[in-house]
Amino acid sequence: MKLENQVAIVTGGAKGIGRAVVELFVREGASVVIADCDPAGAELAAELTGAGHAVVFVHCDVSREEEVKHALTYTVQHFGALDLLINDAAWQLNKPLLETSAEEFRRVLDINLTGTFLFLREAAAYWKAHHRPGAVVNFGSTFALVGSPGYLAYHASKGAIVALTRAAAVALMPDRIRVNAVSPGTTDTPGLHDGARDTGDEEQGLQRFLALQPLQRFGQPGEIAQAVLFLASAEASFVTGSNLVVDGGYTIV
Repeated sequence: MKLENQVAIVTGGAKGIGRAVVELFVREGASVVIADCDPAGAELAAELTGAGHAVVFVHCDVSREEEVKHALTYTVQHFGALDLLINDAAWQLNKPLLETSAEEFRRVLDINLTGTFLFLREAAAYWKAHHRPGAVVNFGSTFALVGSPGYLAYHASKGAIVALTRAAAVALMPDRIRVNAVSPGTTDTPGLHDGARDTGDEEQGLQRFLALQPLQRFGQPGEIAQAVLFLASAEASFVTGSNLVVDGGYTIV
């Protein structure tokens, strides 16, 4: 198992890609803390615990510094250590530029960017204080690399996360802390269906999204989780500051 005896925090682990990461990590031997606001995370933790895995749920609004600190403290108290941090929590607001309020823009940045920063900072402080190596996988997006008519705040947050990843990787190199990002393409998650419904007709929306995919299909959460596993594991021990794009060719054609 690639993550045997490793302890991981997965933010946004209740649904979608985050859930797939949690499920894959426990199969690979990790103990996992699901840090999320969604009560589905508690249900997932109970399900996986019942199957014999070491999983706990911590309610956490990643934009709130005190809740981030609590989640990390609880992880160390409960499992005795922290080895891996997966920053997946995000709000994918679908609004064009002229319809996005300042409050909405700030909230997207608070969740997506500030939440990533806070968990990264707190995990790095723990590892440095205890002279431990660590690995972080942040979530960018193809929307960090291309534009679209909507999702303005989401584009901004994901572009910033990729830049943050590079800067943090350089800053933390001396401490044996690796920081990488994965940027998924269009993936079959609840968020994708929410976006399709925002078009006014979910089925037609999905078909329009599908028409943009070079491989003529959506990515699956498990496929993105495999990329996260690689970056988090010892197999990527010589990889830091990278942004692994997993998009079925969307950004190259």
